[in-house]
Amino acid sequence: MISCKLSPILLSAFVLISACKSKEATKEETPKKPKNVILLIGDGMGVSQVSSSFYFGNETSSFERFKQIGFIKTSSQSDLITDSAAGATAFSAGIKTYNGAIGMDQDTLAVPLITDKASENKVATGVISTSSVTHATPASFFAHVKRRSMEEAIAAQLPESPIDFFAGAGKDFFFNRKDSVDLSIAFTKNGFVVDTVALNTSQSLDVNKKYGFLLAPKSMPKMSEGRGDFLSEATRLGVNYLSKNKAGFFLMVEGSQIDWGGHANDSNYIVEEVKDFSKVIGEALDYAEKEGNTLVVVTADHETGGFTLASENGDYNKIKGSFSTGGHSATLIPVFAYGPGAESFQGIYENNAIYHKIIDLTQWGK
Repeated sequence: MISCKLSPILLSAFVLISACKSKEATKEETPKKPKNVILLIGDGMGVSQVSSSFYFGNETSSFERFKQIGFIKTSSQSDLITDSAAGATAFSAGIKTYNGAIGMDQDTLAVPLITDKASENKVATGVISTSSVTHATPASFFAHVKRRSMEEAIAAQLPESPIDFFAGAGKDFFFNRKDSVDLSIAFTKNGFVVDTVALNTSQSLDVNKKYGFLLAPKSMPKMSEGRGDFLSEATRLGVNYLSKNKAGFFLMVEGSQIDWGGHANDSNYIVEEVKDFSKVIGEALDYAEKEGNTLVVVTADHETGGFTLASENGDYNKIKGSFSTGGHSATLIPVFAYGPGAESFQGIYENNAIYHKIIDLTQWGK
């Protein structure tokens, strides 16, 4: 047997080089502070809804591009199974609250939102949705009400909120109100330009103004009804505008109607909405990969429908959607992350940890 011994000088050099490499590796592993955050919420989107994007359609699923994946527990303060209001407030405020609460804690006290924290740090903010912007998820990022059904009260808070850009539906809650209040005056007073006709993606948005797009009375059409690329185009327009802000931006984008397909127990509805959402994720990832300073987080508030992909009539080469409920389920929800600090989203944790992870990484809480 041959043995080999290093001389003291060579051994010292080896130890020094190893130590330097170890320090370099540690330095590389330290997450860089993200300048921008894009939070994409697929309302009602569980693992089976995500899986459907791999089996239906000809496009490669954008979910396949993620390497950092975790799971969240979604129970609210009041119920084992959450609703969208409590679920979204967990993301927007970092607290567990009762079902139906928008930006309120369990004692019905208003709590600071992530958009408030961002704005205090001169960070631009936006919300985009395929529902009304007064619906539970988008509302949780700018409003404070005791019950999610108070959509006119929610609408009245948007003009004076920290939001710089919004797009979706719900113009009836702003301009065709039961109390006859015309919120266009409040929008103008607070520097908003509001369009109720089209996104006008060709226009150059002025960084010194705020912008809103309310393109349907109460909700955007389904994909099957011809909504087209609204969500992708709105996301692109929002990112182009918000990224002009030197301090960075926070943008929440909701694929609202995945949830509605689950409530309706309509597999085709779910599939088409998830495919659309996957396309939007691709837009966000393309931007993040190009810029290198943007954290993208994709998750859901809860799963809807108890949706699963089952064999069709026992044929294992054919898949159909099946359902166990017309409501929400308690299943764990996946979290996908890309960009600076993405590794922080691995593991299994409570849904309100999403807020705290973003705040810790961006340091917007300071």
